[in-house]
Amino acid sequence: MGLALIAVALLIGLGGLGTAIGFGILGGRLLEGTARQPEMAPMLQGKMFLIAGLLDAVPMIGVGLGMYVLFVVVPTMPV
Repeated sequence: MGLALIAVALLIGLGGLGTAIGFGILGGRLLEGTARQPEMAPMLQGKMFLIAGLLDAVPMIGVGLGMYVLFVVVPTMPV
């Protein structure tokens, strides 16, 4: 049971950490692209928001899987 709780914590924590790093890189690249070609800023911003939405789905899926493990798998585990 203890290992399952550690697995849930790692699943949620590392998913959030990876998303934060991804958003940082994505925002930095958006600023670089906008600085190089200002006329393409609206197109780059639209694509950035699309990728940000997809990137934001990763921790949500991790939280869903973590809650499944926490509330469905752990109570049915033999002690």
